[in-house]
Amino acid sequence: MTPNRLTLRATILSPTRAPLRATLRACCAALLLGSALSACVVAEPAPVVVRTAPPPPRVEVVPAPRVGYVWDAGHWAWQHGAYVWEPGHWQAVRVGHHWEPGHWAPRGDGWVWIRGHWVA
Repeated sequence: MTPNRLTLRATILSPTRAPLRATLRACCAALLLGSALSACVVAEPAPVVVRTAPPPPRVEVVPAPRVGYVWDAGHWAWQHGAYVWEPGHWQAVRVGHHWEPGHWAPRGDGWVWIRGHWVA
């Protein structure tokens, strides 16, 4: 005897299948929530305009080149109302891109930090 739709439906909806239905509902809800959150766009925070120019860059000893990495020089960062030195570090190379280092740029009557980024 081959099961028809009615017997399959009765089997799934039977009281003994309640844990299965709960698990199925939880999985569907998780998939739906995951799909909804994956479509969210995270915006870059608004730039902070600092009224005083950054100090001159510190002299850093650049380490010997490393295969697959590019050196990102240190810079002055604005933290809690003061400039703080952030030392340089290595960035893993992205094939087909070049590293555009971060820099302070004049804006209006102040300065804003333009983050370093990869350019295709």
